[in-house]
Amino acid sequence: MSEKRSRRAAEVFHSELARLIREEVKDPRLTRLSITHVKVADGLRHATVFVTPLGGEGDGKRILKGLVSASPLLRRRLGQLLRLKSTPALSFVLDEGISDAVRITSLLNQIHDDVPSGRDDAAPAAADEGHEE
Repeated sequence: MSEKRSRRAAEVFHSELARLIREEVKDPRLTRLSITHVKVADGLRHATVFVTPLGGEGDGKRILKGLVSASPLLRRRLGQLLRLKSTPALSFVLDEGISDAVRITSLLNQIHDDVPSGRDDAAPAAADEGHEE
């Protein structure tokens, strides 16, 4: 399958799965999640769906269990909506990228808060060393 077709299929799966989870799945474990991206492989035979808890906080394992439980419904509805010859098998993966970014931002903010405000004046003086006036 061409890369363009694969990318387009991933976009459609992404939007349809997000809508189905929001509107048709009644599992309380799936109320606060975001699909970050979808990868399609093997000529539409398999789709890997990357998810994260909203805001990077929440129980990712609980969300994955809810998605596995809802997988047959999601797969069946995808096939019906998109009229596919064969509906891809769905696998769900916790996307750690967003929670990692939140953690790194928090650490950078802590470092910034720990630096004394008078320290900013020291940088230009160090740059001027070796220059006589």
